[in-house]
Amino acid sequence: MRVERRAFLAGAGVVGAALCLPQSSEAYGKSAKALEEAAPVIAAVQQHMFPKGSKLPDAETMCMTRFLTETVSHPTYDRDIHAFVIEGAKELMLREKGKLLGYNHGAMEAALRRYEATDYGSNWLSRIMILSLEALLGDPVYGSNVGEAGWRTVQSFGGQPRPKTRYIQL
Repeated sequence: MRVERRAFLAGAGVVGAALCLPQSSEAYGKSAKALEEAAPVIAAVQQHMFPKGSKLPDAETMCMTRFLTETVSHPTYDRDIHAFVIEGAKELMLREKGKLLGYNHGAMEAALRRYEATDYGSNWLSRIMILSLEALLGDPVYGSNVGEAGWRTVQSFGGQPRPKTRYIQL
């Protein structure tokens, strides 16, 4: 079957436009609850990646989990990545039979290495690292990089002009 270029482009435009529509309040509520449930897992992983006492500021001090949850919850953020962040945390907890949050450093390291050995886990951990680095090195106006500590640690500074507000107002 041959698809006409014009029909293909029109169909792609409709699908693309549908993806840009805001979520219904019911869908948003479910998504927010799911992200709230995933946040402790994400926080534990971030704290393992950026622990207290290392050369870089730690995840808790830099408010990395709050940054991540606010960022992926913003209406302009990619819905697929939002869902992936939530599902990856659920998958990690499932693999560890719900015990992950009670793990000591060694057990956490082993669990994350096992998860990293899977394609899905490797991609999820990479996404969490990217969002955590954004928190560490982003402008403090976004609620992380507290006191510009991330910038000072890497002997850098934010771009100019600096943002005046957190996010685009919709």
